[in-house]
Amino acid sequence: MPLTFDNKIFDDIEKGNKQWQEELDKVFEARPERLTRFSTVSDKEINRLYTPADVRDQDFMEDIGFPGDYPFTRGVQPSMYRGRFWTMRMFAGLGSARDTNKRFHVLVKAGQTGLSTAFDMPTLMGYDTDAHKAKGECGKCGVAIDTLKDIEDLFEGLPIERITTSMTINPPASVIWAMYIAMAENRGIDRKVLGGTIQNDMLKEFIAQKTFMCPPVPSVRIIEDTVEFGTREVPRWNTISISGYHIREAGSTAVQELAFTLADGIAYTEKAIERGLDVDDFAPRFSFFFNSHLDFFEEVAKFRAARRMWAKIMKKRFKAKDQRSWWLRFHTQTAGCSLTAQQPYNNVVRTALQALAAVMGGTQSLHTNSLDEVLAIPTEEAATIALRTQQIIAEESGVANMIDPLGGSYFVEALTNQMEEEAFDIIQKIDDMGGMLSAIEKNFPQQEIADSAYHYQRQIDDNEKIVVGVNKYAVDEEIPVEVLEIDEKLESLQIEKTNRVKAERDNQRVAECLEMVGEACSGKQNIMEPLIAAVKANATLQEVCDVYRKVYGQYRDPGIY
Repeated sequence: MPLTFDNKIFDDIEKGNKQWQEELDKVFEARPERLTRFSTVSDKEINRLYTPADVRDQDFMEDIGFPGDYPFTRGVQPSMYRGRFWTMRMFAGLGSARDTNKRFHVLVKAGQTGLSTAFDMPTLMGYDTDAHKAKGECGKCGVAIDTLKDIEDLFEGLPIERITTSMTINPPASVIWAMYIAMAENRGIDRKVLGGTIQNDMLKEFIAQKTFMCPPVPSVRIIEDTVEFGTREVPRWNTISISGYHIREAGSTAVQELAFTLADGIAYTEKAIERGLDVDDFAPRFSFFFNSHLDFFEEVAKFRAARRMWAKIMKKRFKAKDQRSWWLRFHTQTAGCSLTAQQPYNNVVRTALQALAAVMGGTQSLHTNSLDEVLAIPTEEAATIALRTQQIIAEESGVANMIDPLGGSYFVEALTNQMEEEAFDIIQKIDDMGGMLSAIEKNFPQQEIADSAYHYQRQIDDNEKIVVGVNKYAVDEEIPVEVLEIDEKLESLQIEKTNRVKAERDNQRVAECLEMVGEACSGKQNIMEPLIAAVKANATLQEVCDVYRKVYGQYRDPGIY
């Protein structure tokens, strides 16, 4: 039932608030408010004050409840950080597989509790390093992966049977995952003990990040295969990380990030059920990935609303019975789009505040961006500072000592309610269009994000929103940080390595395996077992992805302006 207050209390609040506002107006007559309008980063207007009247219709048990209980507004685990801290999963990928392996070992030694892999652009797009389209890109924004040998080098000496691994890749996610499983099995590790995540979220690629390979329908079919295979064969693996991060990086508001991400989750759930899977067999392994932007309270409210909304969606829309299916488990990354090349040490402060918002919002896993990330791949020193930021929040700040410390804040609860209501309105629009695939074909989310990005940039240009060091407190400076540069020789060395693999493999076996992959793509067979066989035979990433492109065709972005 709603929070119960004697009606006289609300009368007193209304009377007291009116008197307070009158006194405040007199103060502002003498010294006006610093802004004519106060709003969040997403331009959601903020009242001067929030009181119990702003949450008078809230039902405590239905809308807030207790940590670990439906609707999980306060967290999916009853103990939250009093039991254990979130996973500190720093994103890393640079140069060759061996270069990144060294960085992984440094981060694990420094206290990182989960691996997170960034791939270079050719890998993200399904091309080998020797492809014409890949020229000059080897290792520039992440690690280059062409063959199973690269995956073996990437994880050499790391206890993959005990540590979870996240891999941020989408069009070729199935191939990279097949390589990871093959690498583990070659070590004698049972695939059933492997824990980790592949991002594998193509819907948000069409919406925001724009790394494409095949059209939307076959792209989702490949994802269905990974969900089905993971459910049956790799039960500890999260086969999709449904990502709002890149939606926000593309310029969406917090509400749009929330709505489009959960709408993508709805679409994947519907497809898996159509495949014949029971929702309670696969939904517990869905995970989510959110952005933590600059507006502290807006981000906290977004995370709380996301948990509550997903619980309602799974319980009421999809009739899930298993409580774990109702959980929205999520990884958070601080906002790369908020970092500035100007005065880059300011980025340490931005990242700390964004990380704090993620923790106060109840994240399960967190990556903190490095101060130099807007300039280049982070240096080891900058990455260590970013990790230490999380450790200081965890060990020194005291915020992890209480479960959901902002629960009950009139402002936070009112903002959480408002974000949920507005996000569900957007999801209803998408449902009315026939679902997220249809909405993407109609360019609805793409246009909404483009409009929001334009609006925010106009606000910065007009000084309505302040970016310290950019449109206020700017100074003439030389960039005071050293940046990591990737040796140009890496490309030729990587090509030589891949050519050696090709020269030493059984090419007839590779051809047979690739043919089986093509047959699976053309028919109804799950593609994962043929993929694992192909990469074990040392088929390259591009050779497999070329089969996808041949069978399914290539996607061309229509462009939104």
